[in-house]
Amino acid sequence: MSVPISRFLLGSILVFAVPCLLLGQTSGAILHTQGGVWVNGYEAHDSTAVFPGDVLETKPGFSANLTLDGTTVLIQAESVGKFGENLLSLDHGAVSVTTSTAFKVKVNCLTVVPVSTVWTEYDVSDVNHTIPVAARKSDVNVERELKLAKSPIQVAQNAGQQGSVHEGEQHTYDESQLCGAPLPSPSGSGINPKWIAVGAGGAGLALCLILCRGGSPKTPVSNVQP
Repeated sequence: MSVPISRFLLGSILVFAVPCLLLGQTSGAILHTQGGVWVNGYEAHDSTAVFPGDVLETKPGFSANLTLDGTTVLIQAESVGKFGENLLSLDHGAVSVTTSTAFKVKVNCLTVVPVSTVWTEYDVSDVNHTIPVAARKSDVNVERELKLAKSPIQVAQNAGQQGSVHEGEQHTYDESQLCGAPLPSPSGSGINPKWIAVGAGGAGLALCLILCRGGSPKTPVSNVQP
């Protein structure tokens, strides 16, 4: 009887230990919420572990705090973003970042990057194809993926709209002009179609996110067809 009991105890220990090990090895984070927040199309509860590749969505009237080593990200209401390695890709909405690890926020072809690993606070939003960036504490750089530019002339014309946002300043960037026309979204959905299928992250674990219309209250709210 001792052998089965030993195996049972070992299995129980692994059940609790493996998620903790994965969280540390895959740059995971903890999502704190009081409701109204979805992870990969399913309602999240306080506190929920998230991993690179997970899609986070806040409903109207609800926000969430994403905490990881050296960084806290306040995700405002009605926002959608994908968590990555020391990065949040914001599809739409607004976030406020406090970081000492140069945590970045990417919106389309623009990436907001703290200039150093000193304590930095900044806000980024993406509403109506404009991207306001405000540096609350320390400076941030706004970097553009030049490979998305259609011609050298276009790069030269837009060069003045890039650069640094200094502490206490706010700059607004034209998303359509700098990154091109946005991809069309499926009718009734605000989520980028390229995010319909997402990886759940963590030691090779992958999940397929399928957001359906209608259904029971437990089904995802976002009306995206696979």
